[in-house]
Amino acid sequence: MGRTAVKDLDNICNYIAEDSQEYARVFAKSIIDSIETTAAFSYSGRIVPEMKNEMIREKILTNYRIIYRIKSDSIEVVRITHNARDFNDIDQ
Repeated sequence: MGRTAVKDLDNICNYIAEDSQEYARVFAKSIIDSIETTAAFSYSGRIVPEMKNEMIREKILTNYRIIYRIKSDSIEVVRITHNARDFNDIDQ
């Protein structure tokens, strides 16, 4: 997972933990599980509409987008962001 994605996940979990530390743990585990599944099936996510690049894809988990880049032998999670947030800071 890229440094920005780690920071994203940390920020999201800290926010959730303000109301429920248990739900923050469950959420983090769900994100990690989704990333592990995606790593095995890297083309299963949809192409990120804003990027229009076949190698930058996303998985949706509840209200969050897990955005990742397909590399030759792995995936790199580049952002984890809420569906309502705009972004355009991914290098293609």
